[in-house]
Amino acid sequence: MAWKKTKRIQGKNRNHSLSKKLRKENKITYSFETMLNNLTLEEIIGLKLELAAKAAGGLLYGHPIWYSLPNLVKDAVLKYAYSATKTKMEAARFLGFSKNKFNELVKKYHTESYFEENN
Repeated sequence: MAWKKTKRIQGKNRNHSLSKKLRKENKITYSFETMLNNLTLEEIIGLKLELAAKAAGGLLYGHPIWYSLPNLVKDAVLKYAYSATKTKMEAARFLGFSKNKFNELVKKYHTESYFEENN
C-alpha cells in the first residue's frame, strides 16, 4: 500500500556528523555553532586564514593558498556530503558522481578515516 511507511536504508555513514565529531573533541560548543551560523562562508574562510597567519607569526609566505583552494573546498564538500547522507550511494548521488568516482574521492581525501574514532 502506498501509505505504508517503508524502512529506510541504514548506511555506514548515517551516524557521521561534523558538528558531533568536533563537539566530542571539545573543539566547538553549541554557542560557537550559533555564532558561526551568523557568518558568511567568505567571512569564515577569511577569519581562519587571518588566525592561521597570526599563529605563524605573520603572513603565510611560502604556502600556495590560492592554488590549494580547489582541494580545500572539495575536501570540505565531500565531508559535508558524507555527514549529510546515510549511505555512500546517497552521498555520491548528492554530489552527482558515480559510486566508483565517489569512492575514489573518499580514498583520495581520507574522508572515512576523518570520521573514525581515535581509540
